Formats: sequence, C-alpha cells, structure tokens
Amino acid sequence: MAKNIKVYSTPHCPWCRKTRDLLEENKIPYENIDVSASKTARDEMIDKTGHISVPVIDIDGDIIVGYDEALLRQKLGLDK
Repeated sequence: MAKNIKVYSTPHCPWCRKTRDLLEENKIPYENIDVSASKTARDEMIDKTGHISVPVIDIDGDIIVGYDEALLRQKLGLDK
C-alpha cells in the first residue's frame, strides 16, 4: 500500500535534494513542501517537529528530521 509522504525542504538544501533523489530513484510518490516559500508550511513543519532544520520527512505521520538514508530505507521498506 502506498505511503503518504511529505518532504519539507528548501530549494538549495543538498540533504533535501538527496532525500528527493532517493524517493524518485525508487519511484516513490511524495509531496514536496518548500518551507522557504510558505510560512504556513514552515509553521506546520515546526509544529510537527519543534525543529527549523530541513529536510523533515513525514511518512504516514512518522517523522524523520534530517537525511538518514538507512532509516529512510527502513521506513520505506527498501531494504527488503
């Protein structure tokens, strides 16, 4: 079953790009949310995490702050 994935990011963040690349390379659909362009999105991200750093990845409500490839692969079921 497809997971609901949101990536809170900024355009110039290299770790955000790596996150999006990992998802795209594995053909995993996601919603990219540019927190630099939307105060509402930025506030939503901060409310969920208490953090202002990106990327923040929300996988069905399970939050990952920062790029952690091993954890992302585990949560996305890519290491099976």
